[in-house]
Amino acid sequence: MARIAIYPGSFDPVTNGHLDIVKRGLKLFDKIIVTILYNPGKETLFSVEERLGMLRESVKSLSHIEIDRYDGLLVDYAAKRKAHAILRGMRAVSDFEYEFQMALMNRRLNREIQTVFLMTGLRWIFASSSIIKEAARFGGNIEGMVPPLVLEKLKIKFGQKQEDS
Repeated sequence: MARIAIYPGSFDPVTNGHLDIVKRGLKLFDKIIVTILYNPGKETLFSVEERLGMLRESVKSLSHIEIDRYDGLLVDYAAKRKAHAILRGMRAVSDFEYEFQMALMNRRLNREIQTVFLMTGLRWIFASSSIIKEAARFGGNIEGMVPPLVLEKLKIKFGQKQEDS
């Protein structure tokens, strides 16, 4: 039986830190379903369709990855997809309290699905989608923090000129 994990998030946008978690997660799981949380109440920079496209492009060189979206309870989605675990990345102690609460609630809702935490690689410990978007908004150099396609899309969103290749 394949070991399947769900890696949920808003991925607004996907970062190299997210991709690091996916690649490392593939060492633990046979398949990872990277899943965009669709929350109509949350304002995002990119639409769900744009985020799906960026994720697909960003993981196209990896095998055993599926890109999907969900709304509703994550543990219900995980059970429907026959996943054994929810994969979460943690950057710092500040992430711990929220992630711990979510893991406990998910465990209460479905004891069959485990939550697995991977510490973000030191290279990405400071990088969150929010911080990257903020830097990009004001013209900061975020090259190397996001996949090239995402860098291009952020420049377009913020009305910055594209450099000639």
